[in-house]
Amino acid sequence: MLRICSFESRKNEEMRSLVVRLGGQPTVVPSMREVPIGDHTQVFEFAKQLFSQEIDVIILQTGVGAKTLLETLETRFDRPAIVSEFEKSTVVIRGPKPQVVLRDWGIKADFRAAEPNTWREVLRVIDAEVPISAKTVAVQEYGESNTELIAELENREAVVQSVSIYRWALPIETGPLRDSIQSAIAGEFDVFLFTSAQQVNHALQIAEEMGVRSAWLNVLRDSAVCSIGPTCSERLNSFGISVDLEPSHPKMGHLVRESIEQAPNILVGKRTG
Repeated sequence: MLRICSFESRKNEEMRSLVVRLGGQPTVVPSMREVPIGDHTQVFEFAKQLFSQEIDVIILQTGVGAKTLLETLETRFDRPAIVSEFEKSTVVIRGPKPQVVLRDWGIKADFRAAEPNTWREVLRVIDAEVPISAKTVAVQEYGESNTELIAELENREAVVQSVSIYRWALPIETGPLRDSIQSAIAGEFDVFLFTSAQQVNHALQIAEEMGVRSAWLNVLRDSAVCSIGPTCSERLNSFGISVDLEPSHPKMGHLVRESIEQAPNILVGKRTG
């Protein structure tokens, strides 16, 4: 039975259940939490521009961020008024999760980026469908600023308004994360699943604090490393970790299923290579 380590936080029970159902032995260790930005200065600056019809394009990147943005606006404005103002702008979404939120609010997304739903696919939609030169584009951020997307929008002569909703932080209790890193170094896992770049950052941060950064990276190099998609893979690559598998669709179920199916061959190749 494959011993699988995941750093999933928000959907940790769903991840554990998937691994068990598909025949793996799970260790699921939360590696991050979303901390709301308290004063919401950027949200209400966005609202001021939105209600003055100064926002031409709205880019929503995550479901949690879109939901928090709308709910924060609703603390000061009536919902029908918010919906009406959104409908006056072109709304571009990065993937399916913001679409669910917008549907609940009765807001139509004008364009949706294709899989694997990274900022690059957002940019392709913009280039193909949405002229932005000299336009004001509001970008709903998540966890950390998407500097690559912002730079590319500005290169296309857009005026970019960042709207930060929350930031990422380590879990309040990091003991389980530390234990998992120690267990990994002791050889207790075969497969590592990463569903976000920030999970990579936080796991490496804790390994560094423990003084085992090199040992931790070596474990990843010798194991089957599976990433949800290009952004996460790029972060792993930046630390010298080759990704052995990205799923056919950037969804957790596909990641778990395909990792369990393909990991035995990946491990044989690494252990005999």
